[in-house]
Amino acid sequence: MIIAIDGPAASGKGTLSRKLAEHFSLPHLDTGLTFRAVGHALLEAGQPLDDEEIAAAIARKVDLGALDRSVLSAHHIGEAASKVAVMPKVRQALLEAQRHFAAQPGGAILDGRDIGTVVCPDADIKLYVTASAEVRAQRRTDEMLAKGDKADYEQILKDVKLRDERDMNRAEAPLKPAENAHLLDTSKLDIEGAFQRAVSMVESVRT
Repeated sequence: MIIAIDGPAASGKGTLSRKLAEHFSLPHLDTGLTFRAVGHALLEAGQPLDDEEIAAAIARKVDLGALDRSVLSAHHIGEAASKVAVMPKVRQALLEAQRHFAAQPGGAILDGRDIGTVVCPDADIKLYVTASAEVRAQRRTDEMLAKGDKADYEQILKDVKLRDERDMNRAEAPLKPAENAHLLDTSKLDIEGAFQRAVSMVESVRT
C-alpha cells in the first residue's frame, strides 16, 4: 500500500504522516527533508543557492537513511530548500530516490508537495492536507518558541505566503491536489482529530 500525502508548509502533513506510518506499520519518507538536505549541504559548504549544477550534484548523493529532522527542520534551511526545489535537475535526482523508496515491498508513506501528482501518481490513496496561512504561521511560530528560538509571527506569515506562491507557481511539479486526492483541512483540528480523519480516509480505500 502506497500512501501519498501532499500539502503546503506547516499544514501538519509531516506529523500526520509519521503517525499514519506507525499506525499502518509502513516505512515513511518526508520528501521535504531530501530538499532540505540539499539546501543544508549548500549552506554548509558556502555554495550559492542558485547554481543548479552544484545543487544537482549534491542531490544525487543524498542519503535517505541519514536525514536528521532535528537539524534539517531549521527555518533558514527550509527557505534554502524552497529555492533549490524549483530546479529541474535537483527535482529529477531526488525524484528517482523517492520513487525507489516508494517501490519497496509492502509499500510506504511519502509526504511532500508533489507525491500524488508526480512521485507516486498511482498511489493507492492520496491525501491533500491543508490549513489557512494564518493557522500555519501560528503553528510555526509556536514551534519555534517552544524550541527557545526567536519567532516573529508577521514575518513567518509573510514567509509562509511567499513559500506557497513559489511552490504553487513553479514550472516544475507545482503544489496542487491530485485529481483523486482526499482533502483534509486541519485549520480547526488538533493532530489527533486530523489523524482519526486520515485513518478513516485510508480505511475507506482499503476495504
